[in-house]
Amino acid sequence: MKIKYDGKEYTCSFGFALDMVSGKWKGLILWYLREETLRYGEIRKKLDGITQKMLTQTLRDLEKHQLITRKVYPVVPPKVEYTITEHGLKLIPIFEQMVEWGNDVGAQLGEVLECD
Repeated sequence: MKIKYDGKEYTCSFGFALDMVSGKWKGLILWYLREETLRYGEIRKKLDGITQKMLTQTLRDLEKHQLITRKVYPVVPPKVEYTITEHGLKLIPIFEQMVEWGNDVGAQLGEVLECD
């Protein structure tokens, strides 16, 4: 199936899917949002090494692609919460399979350490 979205034309739906979740941080953000709504600062604490600029850019991209929603509360200081959408939740079973694969292959090829 060919897909045209956001000014790009994808020759197959797999390429479209990869583009929606590719990058170092997108999958991790969706993974952390799978069970609870999180504020910006909570997400940043979970993503060791991400810059403020990169987190903002990645959250905007996920929101643009309707994988997360952003709710702004009219308070001072600003309060913003992020929640995974139905589209985003459909990725979680795929991510769970990737976790299983990572556990299996990682244990065979590397040293098993703790993970959250």
